[in-house]
Amino acid sequence: MAASELYTKFARVWIPDPEEVWKSAELIKDYKPGDKVLLLHLEEGKDLEYRLDPKTKELPHLRNPDILVGENDLTALSYLHEPAVLHNLRVRFIDSKLIYTYCGIVLVAINPYEQLPIYGEDIINAYSGQNMGDMDPHIFAVAEEAYKQMARDERNQSIIVSGESGAGKTVSAKYAMRYFATVSGSASEANVEEKVLASNPIMESIGNAKTTRNDNSSRFGKYIEIGFDKRYRIIGANMRTYLLEKSRVVFQAEEERNYHIFYQLCASAKLPEFKMLRLGNANYFHYTKQGGSPVIEGVDDAKEMAHTRQACTLLGISESYQMGIFRILAGILHLGNVGFTFRDSDSCTIPPKHEPLSIFCDLMGVDYEEMCHWLCHRKLATATETYIKPISKLQATNARDALAKHIYAKLFNWIVDHVNQALHSAVKQHSFIGVLDIYGFETFEINSFEQFCINYANEKLQQQFNMHVFKLEQEEYMKEQIPWTLIDFYDNQPCINLIESKLGILDLLDEECKMPKGTDDTWAQKLYNTHLNKCVLFEKPRLSNTAFIIQHFADKVEYQCEGFLEKNKDTVFEEQIRVLKSSKFKMLPELFQDDEKTISPTSATSSGRTPLTRTPAKPTKGRPGQAAKEHKKTVGHQFRNSLHLLMETLNATTPHYVRCIKPNDFKLPFTFDEKRAVQQLRACGVLETIRISAAGFPSRWTYQEFFSRYRVLMKQKDVLSDRKQTCKNVLEKLIVDKDKYQFGKTKIFFRAGQVAYLEKLRADKLRAACIRIQKTIRGWLLRKKYLRLRKAAITVQRYVRGYQARCYAKFLRRTKAATIIQKYWRMYVVRRRYKIRRAATIVLQSYLRGYLARNRYRKILREHKAVIIQKWVRGWLARAHYKRSMQAIIYLQCCFRRMMAKRELKKLKIEARSVERYKKLHIGMENKIMQLQRKVDEQNKDYKCLMEKLTNLEGIYNSETEKLRSDVERLQLSEEEAKVATGRILSLQEEIAKLRKDLEQTQSEKKFIEEHADRYKQETEQLVSNLKEENNLLKQEKETLNHLIVEQAKEMTETMEKKLIEETKQLELDLNDERLRYQNLLNEFSRLEERYDDLKEEMTLMVNVPKPGHKRTDSTHSSNESEYTFSSEIAETEDIPSRTEEPSEKKVPLDMSLFLKLQKRVTELEQEKQVMQDELDRKEEQVLRSKAKEEERPQIRGAELEYESLKRQELESENKKLKNELNELRKALSEKSAPEVTAPGAPAYRVLMDQLTSVSEELDVRKEEVLILRSQLVSQKEAIQPKNTMTDSTILLEDVQKMKDKGEIAQAYIGLKETNRSSAMDCHELNEDGELWLVYEGLKQANRLLESQLQSQKRSHENEAEALRGEIQSLKEENNRQQQLLAQNLQLPPEARIEASLQHEITRLTNENLDLMEQLEKQDKTVRKLKKQLKVFAKKIGELEVGQMENISPGQIIDEPIRPVNIPRKEKDFQGMLEYKKDDEQKLVKNLILELKPRGVAVNLIPGLPAYILFMCVRHADYLNDDQKVRSLLTSTINSIKKVLKKRGDDFETVSFWLSNTCRFLHCLKQYSGEEGFMKHNTSRQNEHCLTNFDLAEYRQVLSDLAIQIYQQLVRVLENILQPMIVSGMLEHETIQGVSGVKPTGLRKRTSSIADEGTYTLDSILRQLNSFHSVMCQHGMDPELIKQVVKQMFYIVGAITLNNLLLRKDMCSWSKGMQIRYNVSQLEEWLRDKNLMNSGAKETLEPLIQAAQLLQVKKKTDEDAEAICSMCNALTTAQIVKVLNLYTPVNEFEERVSVSFIRTIQMRLRDRKDSPQLLMDAKHIFPVTFPFNPSSLALETIQIPASLGLGFISRV
Repeated sequence: MAASELYTKFARVWIPDPEEVWKSAELIKDYKPGDKVLLLHLEEGKDLEYRLDPKTKELPHLRNPDILVGENDLTALSYLHEPAVLHNLRVRFIDSKLIYTYCGIVLVAINPYEQLPIYGEDIINAYSGQNMGDMDPHIFAVAEEAYKQMARDERNQSIIVSGESGAGKTVSAKYAMRYFATVSGSASEANVEEKVLASNPIMESIGNAKTTRNDNSSRFGKYIEIGFDKRYRIIGANMRTYLLEKSRVVFQAEEERNYHIFYQLCASAKLPEFKMLRLGNANYFHYTKQGGSPVIEGVDDAKEMAHTRQACTLLGISESYQMGIFRILAGILHLGNVGFTFRDSDSCTIPPKHEPLSIFCDLMGVDYEEMCHWLCHRKLATATETYIKPISKLQATNARDALAKHIYAKLFNWIVDHVNQALHSAVKQHSFIGVLDIYGFETFEINSFEQFCINYANEKLQQQFNMHVFKLEQEEYMKEQIPWTLIDFYDNQPCINLIESKLGILDLLDEECKMPKGTDDTWAQKLYNTHLNKCVLFEKPRLSNTAFIIQHFADKVEYQCEGFLEKNKDTVFEEQIRVLKSSKFKMLPELFQDDEKTISPTSATSSGRTPLTRTPAKPTKGRPGQAAKEHKKTVGHQFRNSLHLLMETLNATTPHYVRCIKPNDFKLPFTFDEKRAVQQLRACGVLETIRISAAGFPSRWTYQEFFSRYRVLMKQKDVLSDRKQTCKNVLEKLIVDKDKYQFGKTKIFFRAGQVAYLEKLRADKLRAACIRIQKTIRGWLLRKKYLRLRKAAITVQRYVRGYQARCYAKFLRRTKAATIIQKYWRMYVVRRRYKIRRAATIVLQSYLRGYLARNRYRKILREHKAVIIQKWVRGWLARAHYKRSMQAIIYLQCCFRRMMAKRELKKLKIEARSVERYKKLHIGMENKIMQLQRKVDEQNKDYKCLMEKLTNLEGIYNSETEKLRSDVERLQLSEEEAKVATGRILSLQEEIAKLRKDLEQTQSEKKFIEEHADRYKQETEQLVSNLKEENNLLKQEKETLNHLIVEQAKEMTETMEKKLIEETKQLELDLNDERLRYQNLLNEFSRLEERYDDLKEEMTLMVNVPKPGHKRTDSTHSSNESEYTFSSEIAETEDIPSRTEEPSEKKVPLDMSLFLKLQKRVTELEQEKQVMQDELDRKEEQVLRSKAKEEERPQIRGAELEYESLKRQELESENKKLKNELNELRKALSEKSAPEVTAPGAPAYRVLMDQLTSVSEELDVRKEEVLILRSQLVSQKEAIQPKNTMTDSTILLEDVQKMKDKGEIAQAYIGLKETNRSSAMDCHELNEDGELWLVYEGLKQANRLLESQLQSQKRSHENEAEALRGEIQSLKEENNRQQQLLAQNLQLPPEARIEASLQHEITRLTNENLDLMEQLEKQDKTVRKLKKQLKVFAKKIGELEVGQMENISPGQIIDEPIRPVNIPRKEKDFQGMLEYKKDDEQKLVKNLILELKPRGVAVNLIPGLPAYILFMCVRHADYLNDDQKVRSLLTSTINSIKKVLKKRGDDFETVSFWLSNTCRFLHCLKQYSGEEGFMKHNTSRQNEHCLTNFDLAEYRQVLSDLAIQIYQQLVRVLENILQPMIVSGMLEHETIQGVSGVKPTGLRKRTSSIADEGTYTLDSILRQLNSFHSVMCQHGMDPELIKQVVKQMFYIVGAITLNNLLLRKDMCSWSKGMQIRYNVSQLEEWLRDKNLMNSGAKETLEPLIQAAQLLQVKKKTDEDAEAICSMCNALTTAQIVKVLNLYTPVNEFEERVSVSFIRTIQMRLRDRKDSPQLLMDAKHIFPVTFPFNPSSLALETIQIPASLGLGFISRV
């Protein structure tokens, strides 16, 4: 394949760019061999001439096809080069928000600088058990691969995490360890996985710090070995650390911090336990303030300190040791504040009583004077003597810093050792996974010893990485039998030799350290002499003699020699260490226990980072000189040894690589800097991996995948049955150069670029086919359209022509008519227009003429006014001109006079200068002076007089002014008063007017009131007369009222029913929630129970020989017996509780608190259930009672009594109305009437009051008449029906109760008494027919009845009130007690608070249990008493029968002849019971439960047979009234079912069988319980079989709980069976062949979507579903329960499918959406076939259906976004965005989803309140219910087959 075939027009290439590193361009014309220039078109729209290199003539890199962009594996790219890798990473990171990408065996992780929801436990579960290529790249996938290879190959694994500072190494390592801890669990109860995770906060606090690149940068390397046992569960861990950066303890650069632990201590300084440390703000200490950035944004150091302390506690570091650690750290901070003062140039001192040093000595427990002395002096030893020498201030400061670093390093060492001790396990380690979190390649402006060691370590790791990659490539080629050609790859062994070989850099450095006068300069000269011009990798800078350059695998690095020797030696004074060793603080000497072997004046630790190896120091025997040599190991030597040990460990394991990339230097989220990314890709070896892959055959396809993808390039004749041969034939035709591909055993190997070429051919073929299809279809569509248009046009023409002809004829007729109409109309219009114009013209003329006349008049007037104005203006102008002229003349005169005066003055000055003039003037000068002096004195006198006059005048003026001001103010006040008076006068006038109006109105109102009074009198009389008429209408009103009452009752019933339905729905929802919580608690309880059983079995295995004299009961039996034996056990003798106490006490330590909480929760749920049921029953009873009352009320009362009661009520209401009107009238009269009219003595007032009193008296009389009438009616009824007195009294009582208040009752009672009295007085006069006497007697009886009823009500109310008071008092006492307990608990610490609450709960439950036991004992006594009475009665009956037999004489019996009679055998009438002996119970349970095979029972016998047999046995025990037998049988049954399920719990048939039988047993207990609710569907015979002696409701609850546990186990079995099938069948398998094309994959091969023999398809899932359904039907499972199981199965299918879709980028395509929708339709069809559409299973697939629709809909415009938001209501926002981000075109004709469209979707969905969780909870189990399903099977007809082996039981 020539270059001209690829570099054609429109081909896209990559060209170098200084800003973007690589820029995309497109060829404008084809490239021809020999061309020196390529014409390119850049993406920004510019054209460019790209010149080829004349020497190499290399063409620019080609771009990959768009369908390959964004691949999960970089090796899947057809063109493997740097720009392709960079572009693929950028697209995934920026567009798809994917931070992980595979590059062969390497996982590239880009730091997003943002929290992503991709590390939850649901994601861990999704990746658990998956192949590495089956899911999208993730750190969890690498961890799962390591875990799986460890278990499969039984080989130790390593995960190597590397990268720059801030790239996310520590976080990646942390997530890998979290994955192992979550997936594997721990082998013991010590929660090792929690301890492994707890080591992270400790190591981060003491080993991490803020740098300019990272807020949480690890300043040391660590290798954590996580140990596993044979079952691959975590048993422990071990940590090795490398190269701690100790120099950070004493120095931090700008914007950096010291280690986190120091700032955590300062932030927690106010805690009471830290007061002794005497800490303060971080800015106070020298060691924490140098960086100037003591706070990290978003980090609370105080909270982090709490987390660190919690982690220390979890790892077993006691509080005393923790405080010791904090004391040492605080001492280091105070040591940094120790200052030195100059004494002279060679010595220094510390100020006396220096506070920081004294605090340091107090914390460390050392002597102040001794430490002060050795900080300023050092000891020098020679061969003959030892002497002490003072040191300078700089040396003392350096010695102080070295001591601080040394203490911190020792403390770091100590903490790591204790962490390892806490993570160490006594169990033998079977294998381990190591996680290496180590620094990446570093290069700065100034590189020193630290960077040298780091880059040396990276050289070693890169060499190991290259060898591993090379080895994997070689293994792949050999496995596929491809001819192996040597691939040239970069080998960095020369660079490693330069560093570590003999006379290498490290060797020369150690040698120079041994020299007495060795310096950095002499070492640099040795390096130049040894390596310069001899090693190509070693160079010398041009402008420096103290630096050297090494060519590393990633880049050239220049190292400054300054400080190398000092950091390699890292000197610390021995005398200072000896002072610390003598400390009284016990922990401090522990840190320096091994100093005899590690410290000397020339060795010890580095000022950079120190290596920490875990090899324990073994005591060596030999000469002291040998030990001295051991002392002098330098930092470089130690680091080299530890690095060799690390490489040996890594080489002994299978490595997995994670390369962390830092996308930008500013920590911006999802921002990609191409330059920085390329630097890191080159440094971390990713591009080297690409280069090695590209040198061979990077693209690999299986034959089936190649055939499926490129079938379109083959002709029909090329397709053979042998896929391999077919692919060979096609490739030979398509690619001529056979070196471009190789055929392996199972795969085809392609060189770089060949897949892109094949994709181009495929796209061209598909494009040509599409064009041909489009051409044909468009032609056919246009022909169809043309024929349709032609036929339509002919039809339209025919109709149009006819229509036009008719329109033309109509037009001619209308034209003629219109012409005539126009003629007359035009004449009329013209005439009318002429008249209008004429009239308008006349009007206009008149207005115009008037207007002109007015204008003429205005003009004349204006001219006249103008003349006057001109006259005055001209006069003013003349005067002004005159004034100006006069002013000018005067000014001229002044100027002239001034000129003349100046001339005269000049003359005078000339004369004055002459001597004679001076003399003349001098002669008269004295006289003039005297005159002038006198004048001045006179003027002064005059001035004084004038001043006095002026002051007098001023005083006078001021007084006058004050007077005037006061007069003005007075006048103003008077003016205001006048105004106010005027206003008051006006207001008074208005008031007078108002008063007059009011007077008139009052007079009119008076008249109106008088008239109204007369009218009211008449109306009152009329009202009284109308009362009789109104009484006649009461019967009609009664009927209407009855009708209204019935309607109201109906309305109330309807509203009550509606409320009842709503409340029922709400109660059902609440009940479902409670049921779900309850079932989860049951699941947790069963899990704990199984765990307890497992632990007990392990204990029994460990303890083989039991203790003598003690017989241990079976744990399962004892635990279940204590759980399932309830009230009946308490009635036994005292020895039974004593026997059952032992196992319960042994079970107490096993989560007793949880057991009590569960028990409490169960009782609460039962109480809530009972309350809900009672409330429901009460509401139903209220509805029924209201209906019954409405029906009974008309029957109880007679018509007359109702009539009279209604009449009474009406009269009382009228009475109230009249009273109200009377009061209103009185008020009106007293307020509005004039005093003289409304006075009490006024005649009108008297008349009115007389009338009103008469009316009120009449009304009172009426009321008394009503009461008398009522009493007469009562007495008449009593006389007619004397026997029913109590009934009538109850009716009367109901009337009394209907009275609203006590006043009415008292009034009625007084009326009755008065009536009684009056009737008694006149009884002799009116008692002609005895009628009055009857009335009197009736009234007396009614009176007594009322009194008795009132007294009984009073007594009942008093009793109720007393009971309520007692209850309130008890509640108050309980409340006070609870508050006291709460107050006491709040004062306790959290642990004690929990224990106190738990103790209180136990006490409360114990008291409740004691109360219940007392009640139970009382009931048992009652039962025993009744049983004794029953036995007595039975005995008496027997004696009576014997007595009757004795009454028959013996002679009668003997005398009768005995005849031989043939007696026919009567068929035995069975009672549906089974009898067995107590000793056969274990045999029954064994044969019927433990050893029963479900398959045979389900096929050959009736469903639920074991349940029926067990219930029949229970019936017989109930018949015998043997409670012990019933309890024992039920307990054994439950325990045996649990044992079977524990033993064969993974078998679906077993679990389904026992779920069905448990439900059937539960239904039988309900059906034959004797409760009416369960007996509705029974036959009379079945009702005879009900239980008679025992109520097994509590055992029904236990069986219900057991059924719930079995159901949950069934769901788990279903999930385990279905889970391997779901992803393959629903996602990967192509149900519709040819729809989805197979994309090229990389090294991480995904599971093939082509159905091979071992893969699952959709048919596999459907067959499994059929199998499940048929098994459940065969076992006779309830239909409702089958629906719930199917719903759960479909939820599992939908959730797992959707979760995998959200984690697999290759599955998010249009074609895959079609496949999913087809698969879902097949599942729906299965539901229809099984008649399960109403089970709710289809609704559980709704999220999956919407995800498939989302893959298929358009995703471009805002309308599409709106449609997506409305369609995907079952998906969360995170899921929708994730699918859109993952959407990947499979063919070139599809388009990617733009970032703007995804943002539009996010904006539209921002108000939606849904869960932020990405994945569905596949482990969720819906709450299960067991609706009652009675059986129609008669128990007496059940036959027991012999195959069950139950011959020892007999039918009764």
